[in-house]
Amino acid sequence: MKMSGEQRIAATRQQVWEALNDPEVLRRCIPGCQSLSKESDTRMVATVEIKIGPIGARFNGAVELADIQAPESYTLIIEGQGGTVGSVKSIAKVRLSDDAGGTLLSYDVDAQVAGRLAQLGGPIMDATAKQLAARFFGGFAKVFAPAKDTAPAAGVAAGVPAAAYAGAAPSRGLPIAWLLAVVVAALVGYLVGSGDSTQHHWIGLSIGLLLLIVGAAGFAWGRHAAAPVVTLDARTLARLLREDGP
Repeated sequence: MKMSGEQRIAATRQQVWEALNDPEVLRRCIPGCQSLSKESDTRMVATVEIKIGPIGARFNGAVELADIQAPESYTLIIEGQGGTVGSVKSIAKVRLSDDAGGTLLSYDVDAQVAGRLAQLGGPIMDATAKQLAARFFGGFAKVFAPAKDTAPAAGVAAGVPAAAYAGAAPSRGLPIAWLLAVVVAALVGYLVGSGDSTQHHWIGLSIGLLLLIVGAAGFAWGRHAAAPVVTLDARTLARLLREDGP
């Protein structure tokens, strides 16, 4: 089975080369990799669990680096043993070249499988190999992806720390005003329902108090909703005064 491809990476050739030789980076990028350690400058050992078609396998393998020309190219000689599932042996040639401010990584792979894996047939093996390669290089490219900037909070003025904003101050008087309005409304309903003429003057007084309280509550609500309060701690206030001073 033979396969080739290329991947453009937004990093310098030296950075890509170092990442290709970093066991931790490779462990995160190799699909199903359980462990990867470096035994020497030219040898790494790994344990990988993958599924090829209907067969799930756990491979214990070794990777030898040969024909090293840093930071341009090297050859990977990979051997993996999956027990009764079969074995894999492949030779991968990797090349790095400068490309429009980044690096172009090209590879050619020649692999051989034995045991039950060989019985799956070429189409399944080819599809699986391409999928695994896409996952590896996709994850490898993300290693060099820039971190996304966090958008500033809405309403925060330039030059003023976000911690200085406390948002709109809650209205402390509104709950009491609404409670009084409910009590007065209940009183009005009771008096009107009683139908006692001697209490008509209390009805007028109650209705007047209800209107007064509801109006005050509405005014307070509008004022606090339209005027958010900015709270500055002492350190921030002192810095702003120094910046605005002569």
